[in-house]
Amino acid sequence: MGNHAATIEAAIARDEAARHPLVASWQRSSVLHELDPAKPQAPERLTDQELTEAQERLGLLINTSEVSLDQLYQAVGDVGCSVILADKNGVAIARRGAEQDDKTFDKWGLWTGAVWSEESEGTNGVGTCIVEERPLTIHKDQHFHSKNTGLSCTAAPIFDHEGNLMAVIDVSSCRADLTAGFSRLISVAVVDTARRIETDHFSARFSQARILLASSDKPTQENLRGAALIAVDKDDLVIGATRGARNLYGLSSNDLENPRPLASLHGHDVDQAREYAMAEHRIIQQAMAHTGGNVSAAARAMGISRATLHRKLKKFKT
Repeated sequence: MGNHAATIEAAIARDEAARHPLVASWQRSSVLHELDPAKPQAPERLTDQELTEAQERLGLLINTSEVSLDQLYQAVGDVGCSVILADKNGVAIARRGAEQDDKTFDKWGLWTGAVWSEESEGTNGVGTCIVEERPLTIHKDQHFHSKNTGLSCTAAPIFDHEGNLMAVIDVSSCRADLTAGFSRLISVAVVDTARRIETDHFSARFSQARILLASSDKPTQENLRGAALIAVDKDDLVIGATRGARNLYGLSSNDLENPRPLASLHGHDVDQAREYAMAEHRIIQQAMAHTGGNVSAAARAMGISRATLHRKLKKFKT
């Protein structure tokens, strides 16, 4: 443990933070949060009441993520991993794990109610993911606290319907034979789960809207980190967008304060007269199809006269 603390102190002293994100996290842990890597302190834990309140604040997320958490655990549980869903404060609000490993994971603090922020535990999967808002793995001696160097933690951020960090999904193992290479394989599953949870949560928040997958001719690495989804109401107005979609179209929260035409996202000028004519034509065609081409029945269904419908049909044919 003494060697681990010395390694951290030496890296900070060499001022490597600008070149290495890991050292930057160690520096935050030491300087900003005034933590001691050699201090064997127990994990901070919330009271039962505090945990209940934290879970209630993210009730929709917990409900919509249950299936994804179960599927992730089925993929990694056999190799002795624990799955944790933590809020943006680093509090574990849900977990999955094998019953025979419960005592071990509880001792490590990989349990609901435990706090894994950088401020509390220094460099770790959950806390560092919260700060850096990107998928990452903190493997064994990359942790700040010496007591956590037996852990390998892979985490990915989950963003809410407004593009803000909402939670972190983490897979942790305390197996001595878990290699860095295998952790990279776990990372693929963790990132995929985070994106599925984001999609399910976004769909639940806009349950009355159509959810469309946005696309771009020139996708960037940032865009590919999250599903680019937009929510559109019955009038084809955009009422919501995921972080991926906001990055794709350069949208800010101010841009989405008021609904905007779907076409405007692609930089197209909206021809209101043309849009109105197309909408009218579509409705008439649907009415005619519904009545089997009976003009009188279609006119009655739309609440207009037969003569009016004839004029409109003649106009659309010209």
